[in-house]
Amino acid sequence: MTYMRPNPPAPSEACHAIVIGAGLGGLASAMRLGAKGWRVTVIDRLDRPGGRGSSITQGGHRFDLGPTIVTVPQGLRELWAACGRDFDSDVTLRPMEPFYEIRFPDGETFTARQDDAAMQAEVARISPRDVAGYNAFLKDSEARYWFGFEDLGRRSMHRFGDLLKVLPKFAMLRADRSVYAHAAGRVKDEHLRFALSFHPLFIGGDPFNVTSMYILVSHLEKAFGVHYAMGGVQAIAAAMARVVEAQGGEVLHDTEVDEILTEGGRASGVRLASGEVMRAAIVVSNADAGHTYSRLLRNLPRKRWTDARLNRSRWSMGLYVWYFGTQGTSGMWKDVGHHSIVVGPRYRDHIKDIFIRGKLADDMSLYVHRPSVTDPSVAPEGGDTFYALSPVPHLGFGGVDWAEEEPRYRAKMARMLEERLIPGFQDRITESLVFTPETFRDRYLSPFGAGFSIEPRILQSAYFRPHNVSEEVPGLYLAGAGTHPGAGLPGVVGTAEVLGTLVPDAPRRASMPDLPLPDLPMAAE
Repeated sequence: MTYMRPNPPAPSEACHAIVIGAGLGGLASAMRLGAKGWRVTVIDRLDRPGGRGSSITQGGHRFDLGPTIVTVPQGLRELWAACGRDFDSDVTLRPMEPFYEIRFPDGETFTARQDDAAMQAEVARISPRDVAGYNAFLKDSEARYWFGFEDLGRRSMHRFGDLLKVLPKFAMLRADRSVYAHAAGRVKDEHLRFALSFHPLFIGGDPFNVTSMYILVSHLEKAFGVHYAMGGVQAIAAAMARVVEAQGGEVLHDTEVDEILTEGGRASGVRLASGEVMRAAIVVSNADAGHTYSRLLRNLPRKRWTDARLNRSRWSMGLYVWYFGTQGTSGMWKDVGHHSIVVGPRYRDHIKDIFIRGKLADDMSLYVHRPSVTDPSVAPEGGDTFYALSPVPHLGFGGVDWAEEEPRYRAKMARMLEERLIPGFQDRITESLVFTPETFRDRYLSPFGAGFSIEPRILQSAYFRPHNVSEEVPGLYLAGAGTHPGAGLPGVVGTAEVLGTLVPDAPRRASMPDLPLPDLPMAAE
């Protein structure tokens, strides 16, 4: 799928912006720039828009490769509105009820819903003594939402002075405490501690080390619900590409950027893998921040994001994802909904294996996506489409030969799914596809095959994360999971909102040959 205007006019360099990567952050950035009058060219090495939110269709099954939920739909609606468009005219969201079910190894379950009374009853059923602590946790979550999401998440944090201003608030909210520690301080039951602390895994964070600011996710779920985009997140990406096209931009697929070029001490365009040079007044990289600095700026001396610093950074975990389609199963497993979490026998030690020891454990916990119960378009008639995701160590630890290990790991995953969730599914499989951390490295150019770029620990968040405006070279901006505010669909869309506050409107007299380039900000050191 290539969304490209026929015979587009060659844009003037002075009002031309290049966006590297058609992931959700890159497409959102292109939309924001288009709304500010820039002529945007988006360049992506894949064959369709979406990046990690794209899809692969195989044997009639559409496998959504990455994100599966929308938790803050107003962020997308605001993005569309900034472009003079109506999101709900382009994309259909379906609210999930329930959100998901967690299945614990001892047979206990936890079903998450938006209805407050239902959630109170669920907590009381599991642990009556923890109802008051659960309510306190929700209040904590809301306070962090207003500060971390609506305040810090909507503005650039590239100046050290901005960090100094918010440090007292960080201290007051105990940002030094981990997500799990905060949950454990409010509830005593281990099932509830898991249910209130696992969310950072979906943005690449270790719940036992990631800052407790991320408990704000519980408020996001309660306040705004959990939604599914009909057609998958791929449908959102395709709609984004159409908006870019309608703004006069273009999206080039099957095209790889090899280097960001500089001239006169500022970003001046890109060189493609083919050798072709494309000029622009500004460049936005939606490639992983690590890849942007270590590869795309490899010929530029860097002051902050050197290779040594990137190698010292803590990266998010890797992902093992098994996509499979079944036939003759649409009426089976009636108790298995759209989203299920199947918890393994260990929590703390398993997380430590993944993030600290870099060990591929024998046990696992799984997130299982079954979109066919909501969206019939994902599977042939009478069939089901699934993916089962297991967090694993990233490639930087070494020690895992995925070519050798993958069949064994898949067999262990199959046994767990048979015993705990979808018995008999293996006899019904008609299509199968596997992504390992090596796939993430090769397909998405992700350093160490990390699933979510740099891990969102407190000293790798906000000011300490790669900034939206690069401190290495003027005219270069960053979007996507590796920059502020971070990973997850609301986060990457938020990076484009922040970027929109930093980039000025496009020059009005772009056709004049003597027009100076716009005065663009550069990150403070």
